[in-house]
Amino acid sequence: MHPREQPLRVGNGCGFWGDNLDAPVVLAETGQLDYLTLEYLAELTMSILALQKQRDPQAGFATDFLDVLERLVPVWKSRPGMKIVTNAGGMNPGACARLARAVLDRAGLPDRVVATVSGDDLLPRLDELLTAGHSLAHLDTGAPLATIRERVVSANAYLGGAPIAEALRRGASLVITGRVADASLTTGPAVHEFGWAWDDWRRLSAATVAGHLLECGAQATGGLWCHWKEAIDLASVGYPIAEIEADGSFCLTKPPGSGGAVNTETVAEQLLYEVTDPAAYLTPDVTADFTSVTLTQAGKDRVRVVTERGRPATGWYKVSLAYRDGYTASGTLVVAGPEATAKARWCGDIIWERLRRCGVEPEVRYVECLGSGDLVPGVGPAVDPPEVVLRVSVRDSRRAVVERFAKEFAPLVTSGPPGVTGYTTGRPPVREVFAYWPALIAKDAVRPAVELVT
Repeated sequence: MHPREQPLRVGNGCGFWGDNLDAPVVLAETGQLDYLTLEYLAELTMSILALQKQRDPQAGFATDFLDVLERLVPVWKSRPGMKIVTNAGGMNPGACARLARAVLDRAGLPDRVVATVSGDDLLPRLDELLTAGHSLAHLDTGAPLATIRERVVSANAYLGGAPIAEALRRGASLVITGRVADASLTTGPAVHEFGWAWDDWRRLSAATVAGHLLECGAQATGGLWCHWKEAIDLASVGYPIAEIEADGSFCLTKPPGSGGAVNTETVAEQLLYEVTDPAAYLTPDVTADFTSVTLTQAGKDRVRVVTERGRPATGWYKVSLAYRDGYTASGTLVVAGPEATAKARWCGDIIWERLRRCGVEPEVRYVECLGSGDLVPGVGPAVDPPEVVLRVSVRDSRRAVVERFAKEFAPLVTSGPPGVTGYTTGRPPVREVFAYWPALIAKDAVRPAVELVT
């Protein structure tokens, strides 16, 4: 394959599982894309998918993707050169790919090659890895994983773009991965198309910047923009497109006529999203240097992005683990009228006192008066509005404690202060808590795999 000379148009139509279901289809129809990426996974999502797979070996992936794929068929027929890269495979890329293969076959698209990228799921190998000396210590506390090993429900390494590029090299039109770094959904296609080396750190850094700007969908095109009143027609917001050049520079834009905005502010806000050290943004592919990025307005809804520096990737993969950590429940009531905030806080005190009298004291408890400033304490002055939403939450290792707490909301409607209302959804559900455990593992201990699905 000869390296590409024309700009590569990569658009991302999904920023998380639950994002706008129409966005991928609209983007594919109007974006003139070479690649459509769809990003579904977050840390909590992986633990949910892990439990689904435990209950059903054929589950454990983002099911919305199959509905989206069905709707993408017409545009894919008209644009046969477009490729799709997605991490919708979650905990079970193989099952997702087999169902996707069936969708394409029914639609008369047997020529679209489907590939999976796996090897990120470390749960089946966890004891083997621990025995081999990989402590998977908590990144913040240093505690060894052995302290919570029996409660672990998922363990996934963040793979990079190399196996995606390999799947594309082997002819894939649709690549379905498990857990990969979000930006690698873009880095893999860029390396494949332009023939970059995997130690071309400046270009890899530039592709990572592109992927990072794309990964959250409309967050880069007017969503959450500080000047939100200037973001025209967010109901029809356009999702982002990166026009990547062979040297790694690119323009970020969106489909013509779509809502939202693309300017240096919207792009800068997304560039700094979820970044600890902008000079060392760590990915499996490269250590990207966001401080070397230059943003220039290049026209209406077009921002040119140039990245000057990148450094070698580390020898580690980040690992996201989830483990069972007790139970939680959270209930809400509306409290209205004079002194609404004081009455709401009194309701919280009543709940705690009633629990204490029956011998129940939750390990963790929390009272919030939403509307009075509790959501962002310290950001603005506390206020006493005419109504607030009282939210009371608990967490405890004992399910029975949380269940007893959940029964204390309804009585406040008639036995609390005046103005208590809004009890319309029944008792708050008791949910299991899945805590997050970040760790690192040596790259040579992980085995990325690419498989074509026929």
